[in-house]
Amino acid sequence: MTLQQLKYVITVAETGTITEAANRLYVSQPSLTNAIHELEKEMNIVIFNRTNKGITLSKEGDDFLGYARQVLEQAAILEDKYKGNPGGKKQFCVSTQHYSFAVNAFVDLIKQYGQEEYDFSLRETQTYEIIEDVAHLRSEIGILFLNDFNEAVLSKLLKSHDLEFHQLFVASPHVFISRKHPLAGNSIITNEELEEYPYLSFEQGEHNSFYFSEEIFSDFERRKNIRVRDRATLFNLLIGLNGYTVCSGVIDKKLNGKDIIAVPLADESDMRIGYITHRKGMLSRLGTTYLEALQKYLG
Repeated sequence: MTLQQLKYVITVAETGTITEAANRLYVSQPSLTNAIHELEKEMNIVIFNRTNKGITLSKEGDDFLGYARQVLEQAAILEDKYKGNPGGKKQFCVSTQHYSFAVNAFVDLIKQYGQEEYDFSLRETQTYEIIEDVAHLRSEIGILFLNDFNEAVLSKLLKSHDLEFHQLFVASPHVFISRKHPLAGNSIITNEELEEYPYLSFEQGEHNSFYFSEEIFSDFERRKNIRVRDRATLFNLLIGLNGYTVCSGVIDKKLNGKDIIAVPLADESDMRIGYITHRKGMLSRLGTTYLEALQKYLG
């Protein structure tokens, strides 16, 4: 197995065709096909399924690619350290629930390592997809929360995917509302006071159960519910409809806007916010730097 072979299979997976991958890699199609066949034979796996309609990534191929990306990233870091050159295009991906501090840390990472070439991804996505991304090493780090309600279910899922949870901080529940909301002047808000207002939450797709919710107290019965997919929509509805959502209370005016405030919720429960990593993975320098940047916004 060579680094070149790993680059080949990743490029084929990204382009979806041997022809386009060969053009991008400046090699002949037969050479590319033979190199992949040799790698599959050596590793005793089928990376790509071949049909008369083309090629698709197999399930074991998807797992293999996760490890291949990590090997190439570590090789680039070695070249950067010992050969005195940039070591090629740097790649890094983090998947996260919708937290402003995750975005701020990502910005800091790019400012430090975003040189002439880089390929970074920040995926604000659904909880189950965060777990899947890290499990398949598409993302090096995933950010989510555990609490007394969802911990048993999510911890079991994390264990089955060979993932570890590392706690960053414990947050008490807060309500995000508009600065002009009728309850904005309260020093603390109760669930009873919120009953007449629309409750906003991030929808979770096929896994839209209470256990995968980004919001604490997701199992509470509410008369008015609105589910959204992105942060901007949620904040616009908070302002336009006097809606609310329940969150960690960590707020950033640059990202969330000056019209959104966080008010403590009258409940003793908490959110244990942290990050997940793969047990078989090794944290890269980019990953370590990103976690250090996170701490700056949580202190």
